[in-house]
Amino acid sequence: MIHEDSPDSFHVAATVPTKRGARTMTVDPKTHRVFTASADYGATPAATPENPRPRPAIVPGTFVLLVLEQ
Repeated sequence: MIHEDSPDSFHVAATVPTKRGARTMTVDPKTHRVFTASADYGATPAATPENPRPRPAIVPGTFVLLVLEQ
């Protein structure tokens, strides 16, 4: 997690492990908890000419909301 000290100054506030695919985050400004979502993924399908960079499908029922605290 990166903290903005000023418009052109930042520092690493924490290095936090997450799950694969957990990209989008939001912060609760009152508690400073960070929330991110993820799920488990299946196997990546083989590339084809129509889909040269396929993405793996999400395993049904594995969606989770991760709560990260400092």
